Amino acid sequence: MTTFADLGVDQDIVEALAARGIIDSFPIQEQTIPLSLPGQDIIGQAKTGTGKTFGFGIPVVQRLGLDPEPGVKALVVVPTRELAVQVYEDIDMLTSNRSTSVVAIYGGKAYEGQIEQLRAGAQIVVGTPGRLIDLAGQRLLDLSNAAEVVLDEADKMLDLGFLPDIEKIFQKVPAVRHTQLFSATMPGPIVALARRFMSNPIHIRASDPDEGVAQANIRHLVYRAHALDKDEVIARILQAEGRGKTVIFTRTKRAAQKLVDELNDRGFNAGAVHGDMSQEARERSMAAFKAGKKDVLIATDVAARGIDVDDVSHVINHTIPDDEKAYLHRVGRTGRAGKTGIAVTFVDWEDLHKWALINRALDFGKPEPVETYSSSPHLYAELDIPEGTKGRITTAPRTHAVKTQKAPARATDAAAEGEGGTKRRRRRRRAGDGVGSTFEQDAPAGSEDSADQAEATPADGAGTHDGAGKEHHDGKPAAARRRRRRRRSGAGSPTPGA
Repeated sequence: MTTFADLGVDQDIVEALAARGIIDSFPIQEQTIPLSLPGQDIIGQAKTGTGKTFGFGIPVVQRLGLDPEPGVKALVVVPTRELAVQVYEDIDMLTSNRSTSVVAIYGGKAYEGQIEQLRAGAQIVVGTPGRLIDLAGQRLLDLSNAAEVVLDEADKMLDLGFLPDIEKIFQKVPAVRHTQLFSATMPGPIVALARRFMSNPIHIRASDPDEGVAQANIRHLVYRAHALDKDEVIARILQAEGRGKTVIFTRTKRAAQKLVDELNDRGFNAGAVHGDMSQEARERSMAAFKAGKKDVLIATDVAARGIDVDDVSHVINHTIPDDEKAYLHRVGRTGRAGKTGIAVTFVDWEDLHKWALINRALDFGKPEPVETYSSSPHLYAELDIPEGTKGRITTAPRTHAVKTQKAPARATDAAAEGEGGTKRRRRRRRAGDGVGSTFEQDAPAGSEDSADQAEATPADGAGTHDGAGKEHHDGKPAAARRRRRRRRSGAGSPTPGA
């Protein structure tokens, strides 16, 4: 194996890597770093999870020097917020023994902190296209001295429609610069982009010619499963022998949230990352997953490029991705840094044509997914699931226990009120004398606090029966109700000027 010191990397960066237990380089790093350090433009192509971040990050940090002048000298453009955080953390680690400052610029977060770091003189900016253009347009981000430019996951930029934004960004950086473009796949528009904005780039493909398109260290299992049985199958897979952290991908935000609620109810420790969550909530969920506080992460494709966790043992495709590129980026969350992994894909009956295309493109040789149910013997055998495993573990979530304990109290209160109380309320409403009461208003179904709210003493006007006849059934004070009744009857019409 080739060490980073062998590649000509500065000693302080080598020590920063060694402090994280990183000594030997991966093929993409071994091939790109020696060329990029002198300033050669690079197109790096390698499968996801093979160390591309250090492949471009080390040359950027080293070329800026030990003590660069304040102001933006390097720009790294990434397609998603999650990837921006991951790349920022890696490059910040590389600069731990230098005065170089790194800032992450992306949407969903307040401007103030990012602007403050820019004004403090940050030299390396890692950001998403939208927020970069926004701050540059407000003249809060000066890219005129950014002589180091990197496009990471360029094919995802194309998928998300960011190419016009990339062109705007290149108009704001110096004409003479060192440019690196890294991607797992290299479609035609990306090659055209490279020809326009790079100077005689060298295209480096770091892959074994005898290896298939998919990573050889990932075992791929494909099942044709019934939609109503998927949650049960997943719950049993999560109890497989040796399972580590697991990432589950869904097609929609609603499906992601529904699945995380279902798995937590079954006793698993799951978190979610999807577009309906605030950026702070997404970052907290990702941090809990990386730290091991949660061992299951349910995500939509927006997070597929930003989950860089070495000990993910399983990736489960709850719904099949749209094409082979999305498939590769999803399953690339496991088998990272040379480790092995398992990728399980569920194919619905109506999605068999999608699997046929993915199977042909990736040359899997699995044209017909195996029909599989939660009780299928081959499921247990292929995934090392212990015999007798069911889809619910013994430790129930705390919130479920609270609701179960509260339920008898609610029922007792309702029974104590009795039939007589109901009849009295009806008589008061028929009398129309302004001394009515209200029925109890429950919290929304599924709310963790619904039982507690039912037992709490309501404020005046809240529309909750208190037994004293102070409120009407709609929660309006009695005086306001009487005034409306007088206005409808025409009695007591006010005189002008009254």
